[in-house]
Amino acid sequence: MAIAVKKISPGSRQGKKKYVTEVKTISQLRHRNLVQLIGWCHDRGEFLLAYEFMPIGSLDSHLFGKKGPLAWSVRYKISLGLASALLYLHEECEQCVVHRDIKSSNIMMDSSFSVKLGDFGLARLMDHELGPKTTGLAGTLGYLAPEYISTGRASKESDVYSFGVVALEIATGKKSASPMKEGPGMGLVEWVWDLYGKGQVLSGIDEKLDTNFDEQQMERMMIVGLWCAHPDSNFRPSIRQAIQVLNFETVMPNLPNKMSVPMFYVPTPTSVGSSEPFVTNSSIDVGR
Repeated sequence: MAIAVKKISPGSRQGKKKYVTEVKTISQLRHRNLVQLIGWCHDRGEFLLAYEFMPIGSLDSHLFGKKGPLAWSVRYKISLGLASALLYLHEECEQCVVHRDIKSSNIMMDSSFSVKLGDFGLARLMDHELGPKTTGLAGTLGYLAPEYISTGRASKESDVYSFGVVALEIATGKKSASPMKEGPGMGLVEWVWDLYGKGQVLSGIDEKLDTNFDEQQMERMMIVGLWCAHPDSNFRPSIRQAIQVLNFETVMPNLPNKMSVPMFYVPTPTSVGSSEPFVTNSSIDVGR
């Protein structure tokens, strides 16, 4: 059996914390769309995680690397597989699992191009009935929800935002954090929303696909991506609602032509009657 071994830097305090979190979290999880943790070892200051080997590699290596372009049917399968993984984490586990680092480089694929979501080093367990929790800011710029950046409070909604960004990457073949040549000063979400407002959303598709895609699926993918990446978390769907649209089980949402810019009130210790910090710590990556 082929395995992949992840080695944590022995001198990194943050790395050790992520190692412990990953072992505690993913060892409790079983789902066809999650990377399976086979074992772990810590000895002489070294921390090792053994996972099932993913021969096809990560989604980002296919979307943005030199590997051949993914067929549209594979891309749609990937989006549904990722959504299925999030549905399990958010609604079907005993406790809600907020991943906090949904991005294309953490989405692996097996030999049949089935999705396996990995890297649970930043994940947090939360009670289903509780709201967003102050966790400290962590993750990757380009995939982080605006309210999470502003408050440091991770939630199912912030994971859904990240899913929306990945869906747009799958459809457009463009990186989330890269400025758009077609729209100077715009990020991926802003650029696609601008096209949507002009009634030209399908003009943003990945050129490598040429005309080899299902137009109805593509439209749903891009509009669901925008819906999930809505800057106001109150207007985002649950991941279950997103799946229903992608599966053609319900109509597409009617989004505003212009992307709104939400305002965030960041509470101070005095205003909330608590000494709870706004952000307890930060672990931010740029790009991948």
